[in-house]
Amino acid sequence: MLQGGVDLSHVKWIPFDGTGRAARVGLNFTEKGFGVRAAVGCSDRAHSAASQLQPGDVDWTQLFQVEGVRWFHCGGIFAALSPTAAETAIAAMQVARAAGTVISYDLNFRPSLWKSQGGTARAVEVNRKIASLVDVMIGNEEDFTAALGFQVPFMDEHISKLDPANFKKMISEVVKMYPNCKAVATTLRNAKTASINDWGAILWSDGQFYEAPLRENLEVYDRVGGGDSFASGLTYALLAGKVPQEAVEYGAAHGALAMTTPGDTSMATLKEVESVMKGKGARVAR
Repeated sequence: MLQGGVDLSHVKWIPFDGTGRAARVGLNFTEKGFGVRAAVGCSDRAHSAASQLQPGDVDWTQLFQVEGVRWFHCGGIFAALSPTAAETAIAAMQVARAAGTVISYDLNFRPSLWKSQGGTARAVEVNRKIASLVDVMIGNEEDFTAALGFQVPFMDEHISKLDPANFKKMISEVVKMYPNCKAVATTLRNAKTASINDWGAILWSDGQFYEAPLRENLEVYDRVGGGDSFASGLTYALLAGKVPQEAVEYGAAHGALAMTTPGDTSMATLKEVESVMKGKGARVAR
């Protein structure tokens, strides 16, 4: 956060007991895979400080109504950490909604995080409560199915048929159930191998669909962070006043770039993202 220039004045610090029994920073380990060996993730989030957050731990009124936060983003990984985490997300969104703050939510379904607290059925129950408060809903191919209970027509169990038309039908059902959503976006990933993916995205906004160019056979160095970087690229564009077509292209290009570096934190610059959007080649820049 320091390297990224993030304001740390609102961070809630928890005393460290020396070992992390009481509270710790959650970790995520991913063996990135290669070729026919798929990536494997392991969430090490037990006893994390974030999982212990309570709805009253943060002065949400101060943030949204007094300080005027413009955009609040949360996701399914946080909501799955504990019952109080989900309650905290809902409490924050209720105050944000009253203040007119834009709320975005990345469904980010992780089976391992829900396994001990009701599984997929509980995930759907929690995420449907949250969805009723969200302005911008984001997910990938399986998130809308596993986290909200929607079905993508004709999608096989290996998620290898990414016909945008079928995802558009699913999104149409989402906005019917959640008319509060002003935008719904989904990434489209066909993992041919761990190293070669087809990568695209769709955005629904104000009754219209917008598609990013499909990047077939995208070479992947480390797929972790592709979805988060799509979400942040989309958010940047919408906050910057870009039109929906530009927004989905910023998101898809940023996600593609994030998968060219190790780890889940994108270090891509705006100039680099816009270069990818323009289709510039990968010749060395000197």
